[in-house]
Parts: sequence; structure tokens; C-alpha cells
Amino acid sequence: MESEYYDDEPQQQQHPPKKSAKQNNALPLWGNESTMNLNPLILANIQGSSYFKVSLFKLKTYHEVVDEIYYQVKHLEPWERGSRKTSGQTGMCGGVRGVGAGGIVSTAFCLLYKLYTLRLTRKQVNGLLTHGDSPYIRALGFMYLRFTQPPADLYDWYESYLLDEEEIDVKAGGGQTMTIGTMIRQWLTKLDWFSTLFPRIPVPIQKQNESKLEKFARENNVTFSDPVNDRYNKANSQRYERPTGSTRGDYGEPSRVKYTGHCDRDSEPTRSAARFDRDDDLRRGRDRERERDRDRDRDRRERDRDYDRGRERYREKRSRSRDRDRQRDRDRDYERRHR
Repeated sequence: MESEYYDDEPQQQQHPPKKSAKQNNALPLWGNESTMNLNPLILANIQGSSYFKVSLFKLKTYHEVVDEIYYQVKHLEPWERGSRKTSGQTGMCGGVRGVGAGGIVSTAFCLLYKLYTLRLTRKQVNGLLTHGDSPYIRALGFMYLRFTQPPADLYDWYESYLLDEEEIDVKAGGGQTMTIGTMIRQWLTKLDWFSTLFPRIPVPIQKQNESKLEKFARENNVTFSDPVNDRYNKANSQRYERPTGSTRGDYGEPSRVKYTGHCDRDSEPTRSAARFDRDDDLRRGRDRERERDRDRDRDRRERDRDYDRGRERYREKRSRSRDRDRQRDRDRDYERRHR
């Protein structure tokens, strides 16, 4: 009877065990875990570089790698400026999309792969995205997500930063400045990044991202545009735009003057004045270009000075923090010995 009583008792419902905070903090990886979805040529150059094998091998912690990004990263291209020798190569070996002879792989991509070897957690990635010391630390956090996370999750990661106005110069040697928001919007919609490719986004997810971006722009009353095309169109409009009241002859274009059937050698050709005017315009254009180059060089020098000052302040801050930590450790050891 006792056994029948227990058999008739309803079974207790089984609940799956809850995930711990540590499990929720784990960041899963997507794609090829052995290559980080990097271009094989770039990955081979990273793994074979002395900087990665010697200098970065000594760095064991997340904070050490972040400090190295702060001091060393100056751009986001996969190759250092002028290091790729692609002259004379044709077809698939013509320096297109990371295929060819390679070159000196950039510090940024070496540190990106170093972050991958640490297998970052969600908390650490969020720490990169919100870091206040350098835009390059943030940019490598966004790039880490672009290479390692499922395409369907990218928009959720990037959405809070689509209007981020912090500027960053992404080109080796400088000269291509954009905001963080513009950069990640480009990564959501395009695969090409200088001479390499990001992991492919499936077409349905790509369409979802584009529709989400359009909805986001409507809700925030903004207009998203392509920065590369904007610069190209602006430069060409400035180059080819004619002043009001100018004629075709002023810019060296054939004028539709009716032919009279003879040539008066004593008279000055009608296009000579136009040619001289065109030469003056060209000289003035070159002067304007030189002035713009000087302004850009001056701005770049000022940015470098500000960067050096900020770096020195950061070093002093880190040094004082380490001194305080060492003093605190010594005090604890003293108290422990004399307790």
C-alpha cells in the first residue's frame, strides 16, 4: 500500500539548471576558429612576424594587450604603408584583396589576432567598445566582433554606436578620417576593407541589416551616406565645376566658332586668351592644393602633439597607479609579518 501511495503521487517537475554568470559572460566564436576567419595570407604574415612571435608573446593579460594597442596602433589597414610589392603582378596576384606577395603586416592586425588568442569574454569586449583612452582600442573591439561573431548578431552589437562621433584615421600614413559610427555602418553593409575581406554576410541577413539601418535613420532623423563616394563626388564637383558666366573655351574645350574659310595671320587667335586664362586657373588650382596640403600637415602635427601629450599623461597615471599598488602590497606584507 505504501508503494501504491507513492506511485499515485504526481511526479515533481524537472527544471533545467540555470546558467551561471560565468557562462553568460562567455562569448561564443563563429566560423573557422583556427583562423579567426582572416585572409590566409594575412594570417600567415601575422604568425610569421617577429613582432607577434616575440613582442606580443610576452603579453599574457587583457590589460597588457590594451596598453600595447594604445601605444602602438596608428591605423586600421592590414598592411603597413608601402610594404606590399604588387608591381608587375596581374590577375588574382595584382594586389587585390590581400592576394599576392604580401608585405609587412600591420600592428593593428597583429594585436587583433592577439586578442583572439585570449578568447575575450563579453565583459572584456564591452570594455574595448567603451574605452575612453584611444579610438583604436574601440575600433579593434568592433573589428574583433566583425571577424568572430555570427552575422545575425552584428547589428545588435553595433546599434548603440551607429551615431558615434569620435573620429579615427583608418588609413596607413593618414589621410582617411571617419567617425566610429560611419566605420561600423560601412562594416555592416560592405565586405571590402582596404586589401582584405570581412567574413561574408548572407544575403537575407544583409537585407535585414539594411532595412534596420533605414529604420534607425528614420527614427533618429538622420541620413546615412557612403563616405568614400561622398569624398569622390565632392572632389570631382570642385574640380570640374565652372564658375558662373564661364564658357567652354575658358576650360580648353572646343568652341563652336563658325569657320570662315581663311586665316588672318595678323590677327591674334581667339583661343589664345582662353589658353592663358586656363593656365592661370591651373596655377591658382595648384596653389589652392598646396595650401590645403599645408593645412592638412599642420592639423596632423597638432594631432600628433596632442596624442603625445595624452600618451605622456596616460603613462604618468599608470605609473602612479602601479606605485600605489606596490605600496599597498608592501603594507599588507608588513602587517601580515607583524600580526
